[in-house]
Amino acid sequence: MSARAGARVPGQGTAAGIGSPAARAAWPPLADGMPRPVRASLLSALETSIERRRLFVLLPFSLIAGLIVYAGLPEEPVPPVLWAVVGLLVAALGIAWWRQSLGGLRLAVQGAAFWAGFCLLPLHGALFGSPMLMFPAYGSFEARVDEVISAGAEGQRVVVSDLARLDEGRAPPILRARLVLPAEPALQPGDRIRANLRLAPIPGPVLPGAHDSQFHSHFSGIGAYGSVTSGLELVASGEAGDLGRAVTGLRRHIGARIDAILAGPSAAIGKAMVVGDQSDIDDATRDVMAASGLAHIYSISGLHLSIVAGGIFWLLRLAMAAVPALVGWPVKQLAALGGLAAAFFYLLLAGGIDNVPAFRSTLMLALIFGAVLAGRRALTMRNAAVAALVILLIDPAGVFRPSFQLSFAAVVGLIGIYELPRLFDRPGQSRMERLGRVVSATAWTSFVAGLATLLFSAYHFQQTAPLGVLGNVLALPFVSLVIMPFGVLSVLAMPLGLDAPFILAMGWGIDRMVDVAVLVAGWSEGFTGNPLLNETALLVGLAALAWFALLESRWRLLGPALAVPLVACFGFAARPDVLVADTTQAVAVRSGDGLALASGRTGSFAVEVWSRHFQTEIASAHPDARCDGLGCVVRTPEFSVAIVRSAAAFAEDCAGHDLVIARVPAPGWCDAAGMVIDAEALARHGVHALRWNGAAGRFEARPAILHLNRPWRVGPR
Repeated sequence: MSARAGARVPGQGTAAGIGSPAARAAWPPLADGMPRPVRASLLSALETSIERRRLFVLLPFSLIAGLIVYAGLPEEPVPPVLWAVVGLLVAALGIAWWRQSLGGLRLAVQGAAFWAGFCLLPLHGALFGSPMLMFPAYGSFEARVDEVISAGAEGQRVVVSDLARLDEGRAPPILRARLVLPAEPALQPGDRIRANLRLAPIPGPVLPGAHDSQFHSHFSGIGAYGSVTSGLELVASGEAGDLGRAVTGLRRHIGARIDAILAGPSAAIGKAMVVGDQSDIDDATRDVMAASGLAHIYSISGLHLSIVAGGIFWLLRLAMAAVPALVGWPVKQLAALGGLAAAFFYLLLAGGIDNVPAFRSTLMLALIFGAVLAGRRALTMRNAAVAALVILLIDPAGVFRPSFQLSFAAVVGLIGIYELPRLFDRPGQSRMERLGRVVSATAWTSFVAGLATLLFSAYHFQQTAPLGVLGNVLALPFVSLVIMPFGVLSVLAMPLGLDAPFILAMGWGIDRMVDVAVLVAGWSEGFTGNPLLNETALLVGLAALAWFALLESRWRLLGPALAVPLVACFGFAARPDVLVADTTQAVAVRSGDGLALASGRTGSFAVEVWSRHFQTEIASAHPDARCDGLGCVVRTPEFSVAIVRSAAAFAEDCAGHDLVIARVPAPGWCDAAGMVIDAEALARHGVHALRWNGAAGRFEARPAILHLNRPWRVGPR
């Protein structure tokens, strides 16, 4: 057998060359300061993973790295630079193939994945992205309803396209808009509406590093937000055979039946778990569920789809196995097809591909059932990598959403842990032993998923659930044995009008789950906050996750173990000393251990988000603020801040303060004595967060919008 056919040739080392003496000597991080047996064990683990083609699981990570680099560029890359990089990549592939270096070829493949990630966002934006509305637009419009996001007694949230202006004026150059409409008339996809609308530019992040609505809206094809000012009317209904119309009508009917039988949090959570409509869940319920580690339950994702599809698979297999006439039939494969059909039907009820977590989970289930159909192992890291690649190709901007990061980390963590050698392989025989194994598996799964997602949830939500494992162990029996089964039965019984008992049973299970959430949240009170994290922590977590996915032995735990000190050293973010809102008058200044408003009012959206993000109540009035008709001045022992409301105050305030905040344009000479943030800076860069540098005697500012020359940015370039 030749070397090309797969035989090892002495002197070539492993497939990647990592096991050769030269490679071992050329790897300083492993060669220096590491005992020989430990180093040999680690190199052997890497060598084994590469020989087993585990480098494939790194492809989504390389793709993600390319997406991150593109999104972080200060401006759009010019085509000559793009083609130069393509040329280098093609040259690297050619050289690797010419030298028949498998290691070089594999490295080039990872480079190709990185380059694909770098190109995905601009390609996706060119195909599906929308120009962004720059200035508010008022007028009479006609539009087509593409999607009904939510509908209730308080109103409807819809996405419309094909906006045509009916009065004098130019139609805004956007593809789609998201509108808030009255509850009547009830709309469905395909309907055409006419109304007087107010269209507004999409706001930027409310904090540096926070959710960027402009970025995600652009790649979703949404160029503006809007609302009806008057005269909403239904001009024409959509086609009766339209699938989206039929699904929306079915979702609305199911939600109405749940509302008719249940009330309060039970109805809101029931609609969220059955049809994916979370609009009626109040803030108090969300806070309790988050504090107890149960917030994931009312968001349709892998848990719900696994229960529904897995339950249908089990029932069909049991039923067909009990029929003598079906002996010899591929019962397992037929049951897998039934489970797959159930998963896709549930996905439609949950909102289709617009519900990204549900779509991602359905794709993973499709791969699992596909493996069953092919007689292959279902849960593997390769399947997780394939699912991630498909999702990233379809929705590359989704990598920057918390839902993708949390679910991807949880799946990688769970598969990786269950790939490790088991401590106890013998299944229990008695009922109590089997029950104990179920409880322990639930607790272990919750614990692993919680650890895998801890860093990402702490960054995005500034909240952890220290007793989340206990909350899941206590609540998941109600979810698995009561809420989801009776929810499925209620949907199946609705055509017969027999759904009420099943909905009541589902509501009872939801009430018990909420009771568990209240109990666990009470035990966790005072322990749910966490230090603020910066973007470096996310990059460290991504690298640790890639290492964890690559290796198969216990050496995979080295990545997460090293991530802990790295995050502790480089991943923490300090609370700001001053926060300046861009579209309101809110200015918060440090007061003692917290923040207080020197301008603006509590209860505004920005102030509420600031308070939640920094885990502190923002006082309504700063004790050191002194205000008059021209503005306000705040003097602290370290610095002084002037808030200018009238241009007449510049002459006095520009020379005597460390920071000047103006809601009007500032004169050019004003920044001679300190830092100035005026109306132009706020319009261009959005919210500003500032830290006082005592050693330098000045403020260090971080705006929410750093780079303006990107296609998703709104405002002056």
